[in-house]
Amino acid sequence: MRNNTQITKAVLATVVCHVLWGFSFMASRTALNYGTVFQLLSHRFLLAFLLMNLALLTRRVRLDLKNKPVGLLLLLGFMEPVIYFIGEQYGILHSSTIFSGVMIAMIPIAATLAAAPFLGEKPTAGQFFFSLLSVAGVIGIGLLSRSSGTLDWIGLTALVVAVAAASAYSLLTRSLSDRFSPFERAWAMLGLGAAVFTAIALFQARGSLSGYLAPLGEPAYVGAILYLAPMASVVCYFLSGYALTYLSVARESVFSNLTTAVSVFAGAVFLKEPFSWLSLLCCALILFGIWGVQRTSPGQDAEN
Repeated sequence: MRNNTQITKAVLATVVCHVLWGFSFMASRTALNYGTVFQLLSHRFLLAFLLMNLALLTRRVRLDLKNKPVGLLLLLGFMEPVIYFIGEQYGILHSSTIFSGVMIAMIPIAATLAAAPFLGEKPTAGQFFFSLLSVAGVIGIGLLSRSSGTLDWIGLTALVVAVAAASAYSLLTRSLSDRFSPFERAWAMLGLGAAVFTAIALFQARGSLSGYLAPLGEPAYVGAILYLAPMASVVCYFLSGYALTYLSVARESVFSNLTTAVSVFAGAVFLKEPFSWLSLLCCALILFGIWGVQRTSPGQDAEN
């Protein structure tokens, strides 16, 4: 029988994770006023990986990869954050705001469907229905936003890749939860992100270290990095890995739509972006969908 205390802690972990990710959009928008996407990702993940290694020095956490499937751990890191972020960024660049938002909102549905053949976690009708309600809330917010950009085959392909990578992340981290700790999974993901995004950023800067480091001279950029690295990267990837240790993919992945609701709220409060009663209704629909998935979960959660 599963431990209800563990399940409760896992639900709280994923709620905190997606709330923090919701505020990360505001920090990212601020930082992108001063640097490129890959400069931001490089600086964010380099600092995050440094913090993870400093945590090892405290000896309160351990890194034990001996006789473990390290190849699968590396694959996890390539799925999220490397492939997901590249797909998401190019997808947003080559598509409309509405289309990219709708595609990203399909991640919980794709992950839930994939979990049936790969993990044996067959979703109930209730889970699927409430997941669709939550996605409908995200679509509604997208329709209320000011759409920009046009869709081309690069954007469509990139967004499909992003959705597939995010779904693969959920399946891999869930399946590896009995062999790697949440810290070990987060350490690998942040390390690969730091390596790949830094290589891309340096390439774009044509090897110029001064060009690569230029945004760090802006206090607002540094402030954004100081949120994105420890909170939206270290804390969130650890909490996401912890949650997927104990929750089914269907039950955990639906919380990704909470990120949208929080980002809309943060934008309205802190950036004075438009927020109507229809936006509030869409956010309520997202939350109702998440609640419904939790209520209709059939006990697929891990017994760790």
